[in-house]
Amino acid sequence: MNSLFLRSSLLLALLLVAPFSMKGAPVAAEGFRDNLRGARYGEIILVKAGFLSLTGKVYNTLGLNDCPEAQWKELSLLSIKLTHDAVAVLLNGPRCFMMDQASLLKPGRVQNFGALQARHLANVKITPAMLLKGKAKPYTENPVTRTSVFRYMKGRNLYQLVSPQGAVYVMQSFSMQVDPKQTISSLPTLGSRLHLPQGWKFQVVKPESDLTLEAKGKAIVLQDDLENSYQRIN
Repeated sequence: MNSLFLRSSLLLALLLVAPFSMKGAPVAAEGFRDNLRGARYGEIILVKAGFLSLTGKVYNTLGLNDCPEAQWKELSLLSIKLTHDAVAVLLNGPRCFMMDQASLLKPGRVQNFGALQARHLANVKITPAMLLKGKAKPYTENPVTRTSVFRYMKGRNLYQLVSPQGAVYVMQSFSMQVDPKQTISSLPTLGSRLHLPQGWKFQVVKPESDLTLEAKGKAIVLQDDLENSYQRIN
């Protein structure tokens, strides 16, 4: 793959850690998908041009396939770009989700990308710098347009980043793009492998109650320097 790879910070990011619950009425989302923790997926992001802006339409393979390595590596960025009339094509994966359940309001259409199928699940703002560098800056917030509910079950490890200002971000997926050998079992020691900016910290929390996170139209996500994705919860 080349520099058009979008590193994790553009994740759907569907696609959170200390016991926490969003206040307010629950989002009216589609039925929950269970047993997501560790589910492998990939994303194809079609970059479309608007008036003085670029938008990434995020297509996710979840529920359609598990992003098989051979088919993923065979994807042709040029062919996808021409077929789908895109300014550019960005690939984000393979990755694995870390929430236990997820529900998304009005998931979009399924499209074919080479031998893989993927469904439109979210939109994300793309900057020219992201296209030039092939990735977004680590530990930098990016807004994702979606309405969703994620649940993390009590008693299971959750992985957090905490900013110097006290903002908390919970891992929603881990990446095999920078470190192909990264697994769920390696996450407890992730903090020793990260190059955290001054004032940031990584922590592992095992909550005593379920964590429910709602995104009502917009979620704020960022990535660490290994391209694992996190969503802000406060």
